[in-house]
Amino acid sequence: VNIRRHPLEIPPPSEKDWPRDDEEDFFLQDPDGKCDVLPQPVRMINKLVIQVFESAMEIIERREMLREAQKRKVQPTNCSPTAEFQVTGRANCLAVSGKYTFIGLSVGLAAFSTCDCKEICAWNAVKTEICALHASDLGNESHVLLAVDEMGLVWLFCFHEESFLLIKALNEVGDISKRSTCVEVVLSLGGDYAGVLLQGNTKAWLEIYQLPKDSWLREMEKNPGAAAGLACSERRPSCTSVVQNILNTLLLQDSLVSANQADPKLDLPVLLLTLKPPEPITGSSFESPLDALKEVEDGSMLGLGYNHLIKDFQWELQEAVFRSTYRDYLEAEGVIKEEIPRHATFHFLLPSQVLQVGPDMKVQPDVPAGIGVHWDGNHNFCLYLLNHPLNEQVDSDLKPDVVWPCAAPIACSAVSSCSRYLALAGEDATITIWDKHLGFPLSVTAILEERFIRSIHFL
Repeated sequence: VNIRRHPLEIPPPSEKDWPRDDEEDFFLQDPDGKCDVLPQPVRMINKLVIQVFESAMEIIERREMLREAQKRKVQPTNCSPTAEFQVTGRANCLAVSGKYTFIGLSVGLAAFSTCDCKEICAWNAVKTEICALHASDLGNESHVLLAVDEMGLVWLFCFHEESFLLIKALNEVGDISKRSTCVEVVLSLGGDYAGVLLQGNTKAWLEIYQLPKDSWLREMEKNPGAAAGLACSERRPSCTSVVQNILNTLLLQDSLVSANQADPKLDLPVLLLTLKPPEPITGSSFESPLDALKEVEDGSMLGLGYNHLIKDFQWELQEAVFRSTYRDYLEAEGVIKEEIPRHATFHFLLPSQVLQVGPDMKVQPDVPAGIGVHWDGNHNFCLYLLNHPLNEQVDSDLKPDVVWPCAAPIACSAVSSCSRYLALAGEDATITIWDKHLGFPLSVTAILEERFIRSIHFL
């Protein structure tokens, strides 16, 4: 009989009894399906194949996630064109006013009906290419158009009873060497005013015209046959029959005779303002602050920086200190001299508390009462009143009625559709929203990243 003196104990495991990694789940393996150990080249190939499959599965899962995220996004609606405008030549620009669509072509203008997209009439008397086009509804089935051709000429048209009536080329001169080029054209809502930014060889300026649309409408009502005759003369023939062409020619001659007998004489637009860019600020000739205040009382504008007491030698000393401090940067990048700005952004503004007019001036709520202008590289947003008497001569050095100085040069600006809110974006990436009716800022937004704002719009 074998009698144990000590209780039965489990012996401690030894290293040789530790289970190996490949034998941990040996009880789950099928003994019949167990393969022999592969040799080394085959094991390396097997590992590479497994890695390829794992990488492929990761790519597939990632693409599935992106596809699901794309499905959850709002997909834009794909719209197909419902109609086409058949034009002759190349279409460069278009403008919509009322029930008409005006298209600037490689040769002349064309008017189409927005309802059925059919051509109504065309104008190609000068054989010039139209590059920019603006239109506004005058009422009574009349529209005013401003077209800019490839040579920079601004053509003023009145469209009435399906015909183009050429009124004037605003910047046309007899001497070609003195001709100015149009840079930008703005037509006010309602067609009361038009602004043309012109550029010469060495300077630029802004011209503001008042359009006598009331007299145009009265003249159109007095001579309805003339406009109809011009419409017949400008409408392109669509019949191919020889007999029909002969009849159309006879009718056209009769209509031209009646049109010449009652040719409407439309009044020319009136030049209200000529605005020039501000001159660079120079040294002052004032000896005391009292002299500067006297200059302001004589009609000079306060806030433009011209009525100061800084002498020429102080400007020179400041420039010398600047050059000595930043000499390395100036030599590397080159010195940029201050030049007179040659481009401006301007907006027609409705009446507000900021634009106060005299008691003898009539103000209509839907007619612009002023214009806001800022030139490139300038800190000031200048406001000018438009309700000036027409018998006054145009001042070539007109001072603004209101000046809004900004901390940084103004890069771009925008005015809301109601003309109450004004957005000014500076070159320091700061956007300020002004309430023009009350005259104080509503919000100031600074973009943290160093970005240059090129355009801004109200939605």
